[in-house]
Amino acid sequence: MTVDQGSHKEEHLGSSVFITDIVIGMADGLTVPFALAAGLSGAVQSNTVVITAGIAEIVAGSIAMGLGGYLAGKTAQEHFQSELKREYDEVENLPEKEKEEIRDVFAQYGLNETTQNIIADELAKDKDKWVDFMMKYELGMEKPVANRARKSAATIGISYIIGGLIPLSAYFFTRIPFDGLLISALLTIICLFLFGYFKSKVTGQPPLKGALKVTLIGITAAAAAFLVAKTFNNLV
Repeated sequence: MTVDQGSHKEEHLGSSVFITDIVIGMADGLTVPFALAAGLSGAVQSNTVVITAGIAEIVAGSIAMGLGGYLAGKTAQEHFQSELKREYDEVENLPEKEKEEIRDVFAQYGLNETTQNIIADELAKDKDKWVDFMMKYELGMEKPVANRARKSAATIGISYIIGGLIPLSAYFFTRIPFDGLLISALLTIICLFLFGYFKSKVTGQPPLKGALKVTLIGITAAAAAFLVAKTFNNLV
């Protein structure tokens, strides 16, 4: 049987960094403001208080999450540049040691010693490709995406705001916090389920299991906040 090589397409996850940032921002954006609003709904009698506190939390949370993404991106870039400089120094000053490390990499794949030596000698002819090989296969490091830190900060922050406004929106259209909580819970549970489903599908995990897990985490956090606030309010 002949296999049509031209029709074969490999499906791999693209833009994984961007998707990861959306997941980080959206997951916390849906969960944290929802839990805060639920907690306040058990302690106050005014939607205005819930809305004011919710907006303040979304603003602060998006800034904090965005800043965290920015710092993580900058740290990754600085670490990569530091290791890149070290590799250039090593191929310049310790070439035989670096060649030995190339041979060690291919020895793990069962290539014989002659082939290892040929590959090491060929790579050593181009210093840039040599260093690139060592970065990828010795250190397991890929060059960070350009402007990764700023893009990550913006993506996480915006995703957090979008996620946070979903549970809070119910309080704009209701009179008392408990009514807002009921609608907010319904909206958030639906969004958590859909978010968990598509996140799991995109990342290659069982969609239904992922959806239920994400939904359960959000419900648990909100229920705990509501019960703690309600209990504390009754005691006081």
